[in-house]
Amino acid sequence: MGGASFFPGYSMKPSLSWDAQVALMTGRGLAIDDEAVCAEFLAATNYYRFSGYARYFQKAPHLGDDDFRSGTTFDEIRAVYDADEALRTALVEPLARVEIMLRSHVARVIADEHGPYGRYLEQDFYTDVGDREPTVESCLRDIERSRDRHILRYKGVGGDRADFSELPVWSAVEAWSFGTLSKVIERGGGGSLADSIATSIGVAKAGFAYRVRALVYLRNRCAHHSRLWHHSVIDAGPTPNNVRKKAKREAGQFEPRSVLDVIASFDDMAARGGVADPLLPTLAAEHDRASEFMQGLAKPQSPRDHARDTPR
Repeated sequence: MGGASFFPGYSMKPSLSWDAQVALMTGRGLAIDDEAVCAEFLAATNYYRFSGYARYFQKAPHLGDDDFRSGTTFDEIRAVYDADEALRTALVEPLARVEIMLRSHVARVIADEHGPYGRYLEQDFYTDVGDREPTVESCLRDIERSRDRHILRYKGVGGDRADFSELPVWSAVEAWSFGTLSKVIERGGGGSLADSIATSIGVAKAGFAYRVRALVYLRNRCAHHSRLWHHSVIDAGPTPNNVRKKAKREAGQFEPRSVLDVIASFDDMAARGGVADPLLPTLAAEHDRASEFMQGLAKPQSPRDHARDTPR
């Protein structure tokens, strides 16, 4: 294409070797003590992924000024990257425990209040919204994709959709994705299911379904190794005020859509469900509240905001 771009205003960028990537960053003013170590890091990590962190240390990347602020070092940026990676790793296991706990309570509540068979797979069991995929279709799709023996024996032959009316809900919940489980909680039982599950776990009813949705979002970011630092969770869910106040005493001030807010909500659910110890106290003990890393978790900004608020 002769360097032309498919998008007006954007130019095609050349592919650079790892050594050339290191040279590019040093040319922009980044202090790198050991260029070989930096090149090895980029080979194992990907320059594009690293740049998601680095742009917060640049002068004004949104205006095309990619030079680093004076005195910025590679080790400084990598420390934030490593801390973010460690946080994602620390979240994986307890998030899995909460997910399994939610499956258990969903199955129990549906079985006790609506019966273990059939009803949870009827379209009018759910209050669906707009033109989104009907919840029952999400449930059936996940069930039909399963290759577990307890599901396979309910499948029909000849390509017809199987009759799952005798599939017990405690089997079905194990086939659902976390996203589908979240939809069931939010929309099931004419909107009453979420309240019953919250009561079963022992957490506040208000906003419970949306708190679960935020955990699905957080789990997906961790699973895809996506950046948590300076990330604003658009649909973070309404963390209860008492939970938020306690969390702020432990970790300092944070904004409602911050990752710290979601972790505070998660800690509350995990503790009340008896499946995991709170993560926020450990995080606060490992990192100073005023550190680059904790501030990025507590008060997420875009690079534009960061550049505006930081003296050059």
